[in-house]
Amino acid sequence: MKHELGRRAFLKGAGVCAAVGASAGAINLAGHQNALADHHAQAIGGGTYDFDAIYNRVGTNSVKWDRQIAKYGADNFKIGMGIADMDFKAPACIREALEARTKHENWGYLDSTESLKEAICNWNKERYDIDVAQETVTIASGVHPGLIAALLAISPPASKVIMNTPTYNGFWTDLKWSRTVANENQLIKDKDGIYHIDWDDFEARLTPDTHAFLLCNPQNPTGNCWSENDLLRMGELCLKHGVTVLADEIHCDFVNKDQTYTPFASLPDKAIVDNSVTFKAVSKTFSLSGMKNAYFYSTNPVLLERVRYYHRANLNTLGIVANEAAYREGAPWFDALLPYIDANHDFVEQYIKRQCPDIRYKKAQGTYLTWLDMNDLIEGIDAKAKANQAGLKSPEHYMEQWLVERAQLQLNPGSNYGAGGEGHMRMNIATSRAVIKQAIDNLASAIKTA
Repeated sequence: MKHELGRRAFLKGAGVCAAVGASAGAINLAGHQNALADHHAQAIGGGTYDFDAIYNRVGTNSVKWDRQIAKYGADNFKIGMGIADMDFKAPACIREALEARTKHENWGYLDSTESLKEAICNWNKERYDIDVAQETVTIASGVHPGLIAALLAISPPASKVIMNTPTYNGFWTDLKWSRTVANENQLIKDKDGIYHIDWDDFEARLTPDTHAFLLCNPQNPTGNCWSENDLLRMGELCLKHGVTVLADEIHCDFVNKDQTYTPFASLPDKAIVDNSVTFKAVSKTFSLSGMKNAYFYSTNPVLLERVRYYHRANLNTLGIVANEAAYREGAPWFDALLPYIDANHDFVEQYIKRQCPDIRYKKAQGTYLTWLDMNDLIEGIDAKAKANQAGLKSPEHYMEQWLVERAQLQLNPGSNYGAGGEGHMRMNIATSRAVIKQAIDNLASAIKTA
């Protein structure tokens, strides 16, 4: 089925559609159902939430969809799997809370965020058994403003910030705003596709001009959930060398089966924990990135006040409402979503192996991101030479264009994520499984005709 959806039509109620994009071809739902019979029981959260329904976001001014259509053209671009937000309807509790607040029809200054802080503390206690003192929680207008404030507080201009790469590409913008420099500790990828920390290199980079360590846990884009032993070792080395740990744990709620997320603030060494600030948000968990809310906290009151000194939040009233509703009432929805995402990871790992043997994917431990090893394909299409000819930043950026032109699929270039990202592309699988299947089928067809 094909839908011609403008912005007005979409906003009037075209919520669930059987097409991807304003002019996209139909998704092969029959093939989808056959391929995923073993996962279907998990797909719809016991019948309450239907995550298999394809949700059309075109016409909402979405970065993931509308911006790509504007960039590549509707005839070329059909499937957006680059930007890290989800293609699912938010839980009803969020919509209901927003509707109730809009009836007031006034958007003056907020008096307090204490109710949201209480909900944040309850969520962390109930899900991770971590006691976050409410008075230590600072509401931010995003993780980035919090991180920039922390870097300004502890890192002099031109000093270094250590990061385990490949890591979240947005960190480089934070360094730019804080006038600091990346100090990249490249992760080691073993023969099974699992990433490990290069400990000798990590400690060697803890130099006197390095004052902060940007920890990503779970790691974006590799999907690592760092073990307690890894976190303790990193924390111990940072403490020894006078480097403050800034723990970005925004993806913490997305942990796949048989894996564990360990909050840095839960480590059994108080001195290590006191040498850290944790940054979180509900935006990934409930796809509320446009609501511009996050938070940070620390057990060290002196460090926390230093960060708060440089921090200013421009809070969004509806964002506060949406975030609190998610934390207080959204757990049933998320608890149904989590196994669906986990099954998506399983499906991608198995289906790519079958359809695209030139591409390798080892199931991530966490996040809803997949880190695809496309080294063989990139070499096979001579992407390095063609990127140079086209004046592109990297072979992976040529790969991005190639995928749009040949597979109508947009993925993020691995080189955006620092050292170790070469030869990889990042794919977001927080979407209906039919869309994932179509993306991989398109990719397989493009490879066959390359």
